[in-house]
Amino acid sequence: MNNSNILNEILEFNEKFVENREYEKYETTKYPNKRMVILTCMDTRLLELLPKALNLGNGDAKLIKDAGGLLSHPFGSVMRSILIALYQLQAQEVLVIAHYDCGMSGLKAEPVIENMKERGISEETIDTLTYSGIDIKKWLHGFDNVTESVEHSVGIIKNHPLMPKDVPVHGLVIDPKTGKLDLVVDGYKN
Repeated sequence: MNNSNILNEILEFNEKFVENREYEKYETTKYPNKRMVILTCMDTRLLELLPKALNLGNGDAKLIKDAGGLLSHPFGSVMRSILIALYQLQAQEVLVIAHYDCGMSGLKAEPVIENMKERGISEETIDTLTYSGIDIKKWLHGFDNVTESVEHSVGIIKNHPLMPKDVPVHGLVIDPKTGKLDLVVDGYKN
């Protein structure tokens, strides 16, 4: 598929989707039926597998996705989204679900920076960020152990100063081939 056609194909499909009223089978409210918010990875293998493996349908959960299913900053957009889901959108539990064979596992910043340079980002831009106090290598670095990564994200969420103390925060790792879940942190016990 030619990248220049992706948007046109989406728009053409969407026009038929709306015209045929296919949206009707997905109608729901903004409140999660199963009262949960999930932080997970943006991996393509999880797009349909994760909801199916958790028995989730449209409207059941708030879903936040990023590279690695990581909570990398306690006052970033991911944590803000979790707090909004809890305080404004009736979510009552948090699940952090990473996966095995993740692209963020063992990710080193240097190859990413080299790819940036090959795509037109100048050394000067990288240097400017560095001189401005941004540790771009740390920012781009992945994780070494998926279980530890999940434990770390769960810890940040659970111990956040704005987090209600009665909210369970669970940590899991999913197999992107089979959908099998491995429990890392049972939020009911911690």
